[in-house]
Amino acid sequence: MAINKVFASADEAVADIQDGAVILVGGFGPIVSTPGKLLEAVSKLPVKDLTAVSNSGGFGIEVWGEHDVEVLHRTGQLKKHIVSAPVNQWMDNTLEKRFRAGEVEIEMVAQGTLAERIRAAKAGLGGILILVGVGTAIEEGKRKIVVDGRKYLLELAIKADFALIRAYKADRWGNLIYRGTSRTFNATMAGAARVTIAEVDQLVELGELAPEEIVTPAAFVNRVVVR
Repeated sequence: MAINKVFASADEAVADIQDGAVILVGGFGPIVSTPGKLLEAVSKLPVKDLTAVSNSGGFGIEVWGEHDVEVLHRTGQLKKHIVSAPVNQWMDNTLEKRFRAGEVEIEMVAQGTLAERIRAAKAGLGGILILVGVGTAIEEGKRKIVVDGRKYLLELAIKADFALIRAYKADRWGNLIYRGTSRTFNATMAGAARVTIAEVDQLVELGELAPEEIVTPAAFVNRVVVR
């Protein structure tokens, strides 16, 4: 049987997400680089106690009919958010409101550390050693390891059940390319979860994507949804 990872809809692609799942959410901040259709589909599921992992905590608004991870806070489905930038200076997002109300846990992780913890899971590693946070409140409760006379913090790999990412083009095997700076955490998260679902703008025939331009190979992608 020919390999075809294309699903008929976003709803179908996320249907097996269950209570308590850990979900990587691609993108950086702008709506255009986030898997908005997949997030909207998750928001309609009867699931709860989810953990989201993303760079941004959401912008608190819907832009051009598109959603970011904010939508999962509006539905109250998230119990924890592992994030680099939980709030923003322009508006109060739902994550901030829920956190102040004691409804959600936030684990703040420096952006580079977040990327490396995700890459560690992708590579099958248990964690990474970093200098960021040594001597600060960040090191509290974390294991310290001395290498060549320098103290490092052991940051554990972030193991996820699903990765929801956004790409520009895909073929039915799941090879992906991105448009400009929208690669961001999308390429980092692809393949770092048990199931990676890619929301794409265009589906092309096999062979149309030149090997040199493919950023995420098909081996890292389980499902494809066309917007």
